[in-house]
Amino acid sequence: MSAVKILVIPGSLRTGSHNVRLTAAAAHELARADVDVSRISLADYPLPIYDGDLEAKSGVPANAVKLKRMIGAHHGVLIVTPEYNSAPPALLKNAIDWVSRVEDPHETQGQVFRERAFALAAASEGKLGGARCLAALRLILSGCRAPVIPNQLTLSFAHQAYDETDRLKLPADIAAMDAMVRQLIDFAQQMMR
Repeated sequence: MSAVKILVIPGSLRTGSHNVRLTAAAAHELARADVDVSRISLADYPLPIYDGDLEAKSGVPANAVKLKRMIGAHHGVLIVTPEYNSAPPALLKNAIDWVSRVEDPHETQGQVFRERAFALAAASEGKLGGARCLAALRLILSGCRAPVIPNQLTLSFAHQAYDETDRLKLPADIAAMDAMVRQLIDFAQQMMR
């Protein structure tokens, strides 16, 4: 069987973002598990706010097609997102909305979501660690019929969560990361069959 390919997408563009740091830590753990890991930034796929009239007039933007194909080149996707007002940021929601509209030849709209394993993680300086956002994101992805693994990572007090090498330092956080990574790999392997 070929190597499992996992795409890691941070839902933040902010410099010094706790979620970008968590993305790096997760990518490191996935690589240690002998997974072929790719990390992207949504800044490399700029998209207008989704508008059905714009889509009808101009079609799906090229960056949405590129992002869909990047997702499609992987067996699993880990989305690491900040929480804004108990929800995912507009940047991430907009990317999902546009990707769900892409229909390549011999595919249906949103097929890329249905054929990959998805995992969710969030980091926050608060006690809940982005849990409300992940509930909302899980609902959004269920609307795309994406299989989202049960294990997720909510990193509380993210400003204190890392050691001097930018790795998670608390045993509970390390265990949650490990459980999520193992389950994502297992589900991705099942999607490869």
